[in-house]
Amino acid sequence: MHTQLKLCLERHPKLEACSQSITEAYELLTRCFNNGRKLLLAGNGGSASDADHISGELLKGFCKKRPLGKEWEASMGELTHRLQGALPAIPLPNLMSLMTAFSNDCDPKDCFAQLTFGLGQEGDILLCITTSGNSENLLRAARVAKAKGMSIIGLTGQSGGKLKPLTDICICAPETQTHKIQEYHLPIYHALCLMLEDTFFDS
Repeated sequence: MHTQLKLCLERHPKLEACSQSITEAYELLTRCFNNGRKLLLAGNGGSASDADHISGELLKGFCKKRPLGKEWEASMGELTHRLQGALPAIPLPNLMSLMTAFSNDCDPKDCFAQLTFGLGQEGDILLCITTSGNSENLLRAARVAKAKGMSIIGLTGQSGGKLKPLTDICICAPETQTHKIQEYHLPIYHALCLMLEDTFFDS
């Protein structure tokens, strides 16, 4: 078990119930980034904020400075020493111009499906964050992701809802009430981000 996950479980022992799925999600994300692919993230309400939060931990240093290698100095010069290593992660709820235009012109429940179709490529991952597991706009996005040859990770509550059978991996937080599920989502995705940072930015 990864050290960062062990530390997370020491603080939140109830998450032992989903430790295997957290490990599997970490391994899938590692393969994705190693292959030069990207992560798309989607959620509603508080889960939209979580999507943004996760991308922030991946696109810059989280607990490490992530210095760029010397190979960038020839093309970027001094800027090389002011930037940080990043893992590509796009929070779909933040694309407000497209989302409001599409919602006005078409079915709002297809917004994330449209963005997944437009931005997703084979080998990418779609992370769907939904406490119920039943958010229709995420279910539609997941179907598009599957059609495009993407992998799907779910971050849900205890049951996994309708999303679970559509996912490659579903991390089901061991709670049934929305606010309690959300309280577990934070340490779960922080653990994942720390595990990925240790893997890609060890130096």
